[in-house]
Amino acid sequence: MENALESLSPGARVAVIRLRSLGDCVLTTPALEILKTARPDLRIAVVVEDRFAPIFESNPDIDEILPPTVRAVTRFRPDLCLNLHGGTRSMLLTGSSAARMRAGFAHFRGSGIYNIRIPTAQQILGIDRKVHTAEHLASAMFYLGAKRIPIPRAKLFAEARPQPGRYAVLHPVATAAQKMWTAEGFLEVAQHLQDHQSLEPVFIAAAGEDLSPFAKYNCITAAPLAETKSLLQSATLFVGNDSGPAHMAAAFGIPVVVLYGASDPVIWAPWKVESELLVNPEAISNIKPAEVIQAIDNVSVRR
Repeated sequence: MENALESLSPGARVAVIRLRSLGDCVLTTPALEILKTARPDLRIAVVVEDRFAPIFESNPDIDEILPPTVRAVTRFRPDLCLNLHGGTRSMLLTGSSAARMRAGFAHFRGSGIYNIRIPTAQQILGIDRKVHTAEHLASAMFYLGAKRIPIPRAKLFAEARPQPGRYAVLHPVATAAQKMWTAEGFLEVAQHLQDHQSLEPVFIAAAGEDLSPFAKYNCITAAPLAETKSLLQSATLFVGNDSGPAHMAAAFGIPVVVLYGASDPVIWAPWKVESELLVNPEAISNIKPAEVIQAIDNVSVRR
């Protein structure tokens, strides 16, 4: 295939469509770094829903953050429109972009709109195994012509708002019930952190999620994403279910302990950070508090 990145003129515009979700957005940042490293002159815009835009704020690899509207994408006038999302809406945005080059994974619905169809990560990387999400997204950059380099860690940028004392962030909720460990387990872990690690447990949740079982501890619900970034940036440890905040903590280099039920840790493990993973595909509730406490004691808690 023609080297797509080499064919772009100096200062060309690239629109990268990554509409959502939290973990996916975080794990797109290594691919963006690879793209910017390959062509520092490119003007790169990320097309993302407003609620996830803070994931990309202050990132030096990104020049603009665009709302996911046809008007915003066409006004940007991309030379290359790269769809990393898939789905009907991102397909519409790609097709309406008027970009000379329109790239997306070949398995995406409506792949006929792409004049660059990206094969699987296994084909690009020359491997025969399941790949991590970060590898999957980064492989697209290699296919477009970026130099093959080690895939970097995800990265986030936050305003420094130091909290008093040392604390651990606990995330006891998730988007699906089968991904949620028991409240009783998290309470036992919180007590251990307080008594044996001298860490204040801080529980976090999104709007509409219930933290009432943890009311004896510091609970933060519905904080703006920018504030959650700042909280995680200064944390000593993260403990939680497989979810977006786990990937945010990993992007800041925070040691993480993550619990998995049905989701696959090969695909969704924290990327390139010290971590302990506890997995029970039959039922996440089968993971015992003693196992989680041992995992916490195994990681090098940040001082």
